[in-house]
Amino acid sequence: MNLPPLRQMTDPVAEVIPLPHPVPPVLAVGAFLKNTLCLASGDKAFISRDVGNLETVEAVRAFDACAEHLLSMAGDLPVALAHDLHPDFHSTRWAEAFATGMGVDVVPVQHHHAHVAAVMGEYGLQEPVLGLALDGFGLGPDNESWGGELLLVGPHGYQRLGHLATLAQPGGDRAAREPWRMGAAALFALGRGDEIAARWPAMHGADVIARMLQQNVNCPRTSSCGRLFDAACGLLDVKPVARFEGEAPIELEKLVTRPTVDEHGYRLQDGELDLLPLLDRLLGMDPADGANLFHGTLTAAITHWVNEAVAATGIRRVVLSGGCFLNRVLTNGLVDGLEERGIEPLRAMRLKPGDSAVSLGQAWAVEMSIAG
Repeated sequence: MNLPPLRQMTDPVAEVIPLPHPVPPVLAVGAFLKNTLCLASGDKAFISRDVGNLETVEAVRAFDACAEHLLSMAGDLPVALAHDLHPDFHSTRWAEAFATGMGVDVVPVQHHHAHVAAVMGEYGLQEPVLGLALDGFGLGPDNESWGGELLLVGPHGYQRLGHLATLAQPGGDRAAREPWRMGAAALFALGRGDEIAARWPAMHGADVIARMLQQNVNCPRTSSCGRLFDAACGLLDVKPVARFEGEAPIELEKLVTRPTVDEHGYRLQDGELDLLPLLDRLLGMDPADGANLFHGTLTAAITHWVNEAVAATGIRRVVLSGGCFLNRVLTNGLVDGLEERGIEPLRAMRLKPGDSAVSLGQAWAVEMSIAG
């Protein structure tokens, strides 16, 4: 292998996951946020430290150094490089350039497929499982914004069984740090767009957001569970403007004391889970009461959703993956609800459920396809 000189650095490997059988070397280059890389080779998967978000020079340099280190560990060219579907990530461009230069296969792996496969890799599973992948964003195969996905995952890839009903994201990615915008999107979806400016009078440009929604300008739709949390936060006035993505849902979770359930707070049809009735209930509620109702109803709705998929497929193992499972109220409620129905929930053990595990999932998805 004619590789560039290895940069001097401490061992970047942060975690070693045992695999159930020897596998050919596959290098996976991870997600955009909380990026890690993974080398699956022999009977182990070597996962790098989190180099950060691939939007800074420092993170990109650390990524390149980790890639070189893991390639040197492989001892030979990997049989494949795995990367995210998104074409503009540094990790994607790096993988495609390396694969082209070295004549190695390059395999794109959808983000939420990788989330589910990461937990499968931890358990050494190859037989099909159901997978709940709930997070902020991952690119779908048709350039859609995914993030609330119910999948069937196995050796031959994945099937999208269902998703959360989509909401508009006024201003695109900016909505992730301004949850009031997702609240405005929910209000618009409820047919009350003319109330947006009056409801958020302190937000500069609220009237503009209302017109953007009305004219469908820069309002891409998303099935993201993270943005659903943001919509709830916006409607309840919990951190309407956040310092970082996920801050508002963290604050919302802190308000939970005793989750409550509105049995009429959701609709399920043809695999699509719609929580708009729940968002309607949150209007005018006390934030603590709203936090209890939102968490309890969301948990009950997802439990019902999964139970329907189990009945349709006969598969009784369900992977819980994605950054929304850092929320303990949601996670513990789902685990209890699924186990009460005889369904086995599988959670990340040594890795976190968020994007730092995606590289393992990319590698394991490719290894499953090779073995399958």
